[in-house]
Amino acid sequence: MQKKALIAMSGGVDSSVAAYLMAQKGYDCAGATLKLYDNPQCSQPGERACCTPSDTEVARNVAARLGMLYYVFPMQEEFRKNVIDKFASTYLNGGTPNPCIDCNRFLKFDALVKKAQELGIDYVVSGHYARVQKDPDTGRYLLKKGLDSTKDQSYVLYSMTQEQLAHILFPLGEYTKAEIRQIAQEQGFINADKPDSQDICFIPDGDYASFIEEYTGNSSAPGEFLDTDGRVLGKHKGHIHYTIGQRRGLGISAPQSLYVCGKSLQTNQVILGKKEDLMSSSCLVNDINLIPWDHLDGPVQCKVKTRYRQPEQPATIEQIEKDLLKVTFHEPQRAVTPGQAAVFYDGDTVLGGGTIVTEAQLK
Repeated sequence: MQKKALIAMSGGVDSSVAAYLMAQKGYDCAGATLKLYDNPQCSQPGERACCTPSDTEVARNVAARLGMLYYVFPMQEEFRKNVIDKFASTYLNGGTPNPCIDCNRFLKFDALVKKAQELGIDYVVSGHYARVQKDPDTGRYLLKKGLDSTKDQSYVLYSMTQEQLAHILFPLGEYTKAEIRQIAQEQGFINADKPDSQDICFIPDGDYASFIEEYTGNSSAPGEFLDTDGRVLGKHKGHIHYTIGQRRGLGISAPQSLYVCGKSLQTNQVILGKKEDLMSSSCLVNDINLIPWDHLDGPVQCKVKTRYRQPEQPATIEQIEKDLLKVTFHEPQRAVTPGQAAVFYDGDTVLGGGTIVTEAQLK
């Protein structure tokens, strides 16, 4: 019996070629785009924005060329609740979020998988550069890096569950980006040369602090910049304007470069320090998801990324509570930031990950 696949189509070249490759493999394919917001501000197509109305038309065009059914699923409420609300809340609580991880987690690989099941479709297909393999010894599904190391997106997929991995296909995992663009050009896709999306889709102008103020209806309260010894250095615009490791835009004159090293939400103070003050030997991670196992029975040696573009770093991870891990770096790491994801690797296998938190945030 012919297998059915629902292709998550963003209007970009990757998801378009994913649709083509699945059709070539003999799957009965349909395309699907998620309508995520109604805010007119979000509909302005930036050069590297995604999920705009024009992207929907591109996806529809590609699906038609491939002879596929095409759906647009309204998911504004799910996106608002699980992505935008969480984005604003994380900043207001002193963290720096990664909304693309939450969009993958709650929309593409949760809500869309459920939609596919309602339609009697076997698989959801995404244009991410990653791979899924089944471990013959344990029977568990494993998440692997994409073979193109320059485009690997496994970092933003660490939260995928066994149920989701069993129903997800990543056809681009075996290809390079150059090969994908060549296929798109050969097929005459109108988005063959479209730049990769990089902007936060619901903040196309990049001014996240103004977006949060408008979205919540509350203005940022100015406060004090302090140095690591508690001396007042000046005034800040509101703590949501700053993230750990930030150096530019502080408005502070000093004989050496200063960096944001921490925040005190109780006193509305932002702590500035030297480069060495950014270094951390360990961090805590909650909201964890482990892929090869349900839990850790003891310490595990692995590599860890605490930012999407950061090289992997040797570390030891240990589960200290049901939903809490301690990561101990073999060498101190720079700007380990609450709200960002820590993702664990063993070679090209993703072991899992979670959200970096401070002890104060756990209380």
